[in-house]
Amino acid sequence: MAGLFDANINNGKGANAAPLADRIRPESLNELIGQEGIVGPESVLRNAITRDEIPSMILWGPPGSGKTTLARIIAKMTKAFFVQFSAVTGNVAEVREIIKAAKDRKKIYGQKTILFVDEIHRFNKAQQDAFLPHVEDGTIILIGATTENPSFEVTSALLSRTRVFVLKALSSADIEKIIKRALVDKERGLGNEDIDISDKSLKFLAEMADGDARAALNALELAIKSAGRTGEKIVVNEELVKQAFQKTYLLYDKGGEEHYNIISALHKSMRGSDANAAIYWLGRMLEAGEDPLYVARRLIRFASEDVGLADPQALVQAVAAYEACHFNGMPECNVNLAQAVAYLAKAPKSNKLYLAYGEVQKDITELPNEGVPLHLRNAPTKLMKEIGYGEGYKYNKEGAKESGQTYLPDKLKDRKYLD
Repeated sequence: MAGLFDANINNGKGANAAPLADRIRPESLNELIGQEGIVGPESVLRNAITRDEIPSMILWGPPGSGKTTLARIIAKMTKAFFVQFSAVTGNVAEVREIIKAAKDRKKIYGQKTILFVDEIHRFNKAQQDAFLPHVEDGTIILIGATTENPSFEVTSALLSRTRVFVLKALSSADIEKIIKRALVDKERGLGNEDIDISDKSLKFLAEMADGDARAALNALELAIKSAGRTGEKIVVNEELVKQAFQKTYLLYDKGGEEHYNIISALHKSMRGSDANAAIYWLGRMLEAGEDPLYVARRLIRFASEDVGLADPQALVQAVAAYEACHFNGMPECNVNLAQAVAYLAKAPKSNKLYLAYGEVQKDITELPNEGVPLHLRNAPTKLMKEIGYGEGYKYNKEGAKESGQTYLPDKLKDRKYLD
């Protein structure tokens, strides 16, 4: 197969020295667990990969959900030249070299080039623009992987030229399947070892991974290395699993609480107007290494969902905190987030906007699409004026509601979404 990628994809002598999570990576779409929604039978992406007609795309999903694994499977299946690039360690100069080689390859051999950019959100907007003309003219097929929302972290110009595929966090059941496969696989996994791990401990391991397959496999490997032996048998119990996570993945979870429990505690403390508790939970997240932009995005949502029109400045504060995190980063932005959290906790609360929009969604889903009333329609042409577009519209100069003028479709004119 023509392609360029890390040697660990292949199973050679050096593969056994690689971490378990790397050795046990799925090598085909049939082995990929938990992402049936995007690569299941007859899915758009699976068909494109099978036909080797891959579009430029962004793979968006949480850590350990399979973004890099999917890219490596594509590398094995495509006839295109495959180049793997990390936005963490790479730079635009290297991108230019890759592009130049891709142009030569296309001109001389007629071969396509797929460029996989891991952590594409680590490139700033100007750096991302370096890909644009070459995606546009077909020099490269871009596959970007990101844990961040592409709407915020990928340029709109690049998004318009790519297809976004969302990988979901793996369920505990998915993680259990992956662990069991690692335990029985004799070629790439631990099948040659006599490992004793109870169903309870295995379930605990899967739940502690919080949807991250790589974290689960890394913790399993560390637990095995730390385990005692009964004869030739390696015994892995729940306590060993807990210690392994404390040493590796769950630095975030020093007290044993799960990630979503802490963000829930922050949210409910702000909703309960307890600024002291809210700042504490914020600190628990930030000091353990949580991405401040993740927290800031949750605050933006809270500002409209739980404060809303009771204090419109709440949204201004939350968005400003997000921008401050972009400018400052950690640890400097911790006090910016603390300010926003305290403000939101102390602000008056109203969820009327949240409820109102829910009613709007319900009406849009359950009722026919109503046409825009004629008097509200624009009439840029003579024909539109002749058939009544804009006729009878009253320009509201003073801001008061005009008597008799309606703005909703006739069938919904009495709807009250907000007081």
